Amino acid sequence: MINHIVLFKLKDYPANEKTKVVEELKSLLESLKGKIKEVKHLEVGTNYELKAKSYDIALISHFESLEDLDTYRVHPEHLKVVERIKETTSERAAVDYKF
Repeated sequence: MINHIVLFKLKDYPANEKTKVVEELKSLLESLKGKIKEVKHLEVGTNYELKAKSYDIALISHFESLEDLDTYRVHPEHLKVVERIKETTSERAAVDYKF
């Protein structure tokens, strides 16, 4: 199994707008579970403190193999979400490892 972990930091937004963007991205990411069969597990967490200097959103997903992760990366549904993430985030960090 492959564990795919991604952290996102949003661009500067007013607090009320940031909350909306966080929830939008959380919903978009969670919707991928039902749309991409290679995703075996998916969870999205949001930082409880919106003013933190740390990352705002964490994505944890599991795949059977590196090939399945590669399929996910280029899947049209994933690419739609990636476009919105690029519009709203300033930083991204990721790690993939076997477990």
